[in-house]
Amino acid sequence: MTDHTDDTPQPIGTLAIQTIAMPQSANWNGDIFGGWLVSQMDLAGAVTARKKARGRVATVAIDSMAFLRPVPVGAVAVAYTPPTLPSNHSV
Repeated sequence: MTDHTDDTPQPIGTLAIQTIAMPQSANWNGDIFGGWLVSQMDLAGAVTARKKARGRVATVAIDSMAFLRPVPVGAVAVAYTPPTLPSNHSV
């Protein structure tokens, strides 16, 4: 990635999942539920971890999650994962 002078977070790692936020995953304000976003991140982590483990993987815990801004219906949700992982490491 290149240096950016603005406050927009830039992706790090490899694109693991990309999907469109649909209305059934939204609240009455038209913003996507945080739980749906976390589930997409969990799927992205599983895709990467499964390739590394060559077998079954599971989410054990999430230490914390901070949402920077609301995600509207129709937005493209993407999740990136680290390019390389040690043997016993969390994604």
